[in-house]
Amino acid sequence: MTSVAETLRRGPLVQRHRAAGAKLIGFAGWEMPVQYAGIREEHLAVRTGVGVFDVSHMGEIEVRGRQAPEFLQRLLSGDVRRLAEGEAQYGVLCREDGGILDDEITYRLAEWRFLTVTNAANHERDLDWFRARARSFDVDVVDRRDDFAMLAVQGPEARPLIARLSDGGLPPRMHCCQRTVAGVPALVCGTGYTGEPGVELLVEPARAPELWDALLAAGAAPAGLGARDTLRLEACLPLYGNDLSTERGPIEAGLGWCCAEATGFVGAEAVAAVRAAGPRERLVAFTLQGAGIARAGNPIAGGGVVTSGTYSPCLQRGIGMGYVPVDSAAPDTELEIDVRGTARPAVVRAKPLYRKDA
Repeated sequence: MTSVAETLRRGPLVQRHRAAGAKLIGFAGWEMPVQYAGIREEHLAVRTGVGVFDVSHMGEIEVRGRQAPEFLQRLLSGDVRRLAEGEAQYGVLCREDGGILDDEITYRLAEWRFLTVTNAANHERDLDWFRARARSFDVDVVDRRDDFAMLAVQGPEARPLIARLSDGGLPPRMHCCQRTVAGVPALVCGTGYTGEPGVELLVEPARAPELWDALLAAGAAPAGLGARDTLRLEACLPLYGNDLSTERGPIEAGLGWCCAEATGFVGAEAVAAVRAAGPRERLVAFTLQGAGIARAGNPIAGGGVVTSGTYSPCLQRGIGMGYVPVDSAAPDTELEIDVRGTARPAVVRAKPLYRKDA
C-alpha cells in the first residue's frame, strides 16, 4: 500500500529543509515545511529582518503568441493590455457566474509573452481552463510548473540583502526583471505575500539549493508555511480555498479594485451586476477581544462565517477574516463568534490589521 507521504510531490529543497530541522507536512499535494525554529520566531524574523520561504509548490503558466494580450484579457479580471513589459498585475480568474476560480499574479515578460503564477491546489484546473479557452486564439499555453523553483525573500532587510547578491538593480514593486543572484540566473519579481517589502525569485530547480544556501549564509532566516499564514493574515491578504472560492465573487471579497468589467473578462457581467446592486455580504478583518482563536468555519452571529483565523504574534491576540452581512461590515462593528461552542466577542477592524506605524 502506498502511503500519503509517498504520493506527495517534493521540491528541489526538501533535503535542505530536513537538514534545517523543518517540520514537513502535506500541503496542496506537496511535502512542505510548516516551521523550522517556530512560527512565532519566523514571523518576527520577517517583520523585523529578512526571511526566506520555499514556495516552489506554486504553479506557473506561460502564454505566448501574437494574441496573448487579447487571450489573457478574456480570462483575467484586470486590464492586461495596459501592462508594459516587466510589469506585474494581480487579478482573479472567474467563472461566468462571477465565482472566483483562483487569484493570481501575471508578469509581462515580453510583448507577446506572459507568465501567470497560480495557487498550487488550483494549478491543474487553471491550466485546463486556459487551454480550453485558447482554442479561439493564436497562442501557446505552456505548463511551466516543473521549470521553476520559487523563493520568497521577505522583510524590511530583504531587498538590501538581495541587492548585495545581485548583478544589477532590483525591480520596484509589481515589476520583474532578469538578474543573476548569488551566481544563479533568476526572474526577480517585486511581489510577496507577507505585507513586507521583498522579492520572489524564480530559478531553475537544479540551482535552487545553491541559491538557498547563499541566502541563508547572507543572513536570511528560513521560514515555513505557518509563518507565511500568520503574516498574510496580519496583512489581510486572502487565501484561496479559505477567503476566496467559487461560492463568492470579487466584490464580496473586497477585490473589486482588480476587476475591469469593461474589458469583458469571463464573469464580468456577473461582477458588474453585483457591483451595481451592492453585495449582500463582505469579507472583513476582525480581532478577538479576549481569549480564544477563531478558525475557518466558525459561525459569526447574524449569518456570517470565519474563513481564516490565527493568533497574531505582532498584535498578540486572535485575528481573522470572515464574511458578514453588509450591515455588520463597518470597522468597529462588534461581532460574536462561536469558537468551539463558546461565544467570543470580536470587533471588525480596518485592513490591514498590522501596520508598521501602529
